Amino acid sequence: MTEITDEFMIQMLSRARDYSLVIPKAGPNRSRPGAEKIIWEHARRNFILRARGVMPIVCPITDGGDLAGIGIFNTDVDLAKAIMDQDPAVKEGILVYEAHPCRGFPGDCLPEEEIGDENMREGSLL
Repeated sequence: MTEITDEFMIQMLSRARDYSLVIPKAGPNRSRPGAEKIIWEHARRNFILRARGVMPIVCPITDGGDLAGIGIFNTDVDLAKAIMDQDPAVKEGILVYEAHPCRGFPGDCLPEEEIGDENMREGSLL
């Protein structure tokens, strides 16, 4: 297992910067006729924001519950809210959202491949 020293943690924490976490949820109009078409345009907009680096992390939640996803915005929380307020699904009440300031580490990204169980067990994290 990789050793994480105090020095490493201090160095990493000094590099952390501000981002915004957005949590879309089912809105009051989620089941209205035509909602899926609007969600499709919401997703298209997310891909545009991702391609522009505005929302580099986009994670739809697929369990059928009220939470619709999470997004990490490369902006302050006020700008993230202004962007979300113009989202077609938010404007139509199909989605509502929470926005929170958060901190993260530049360069973090989602891995291309899933980590196998054996890699988790190796380091006694399970």
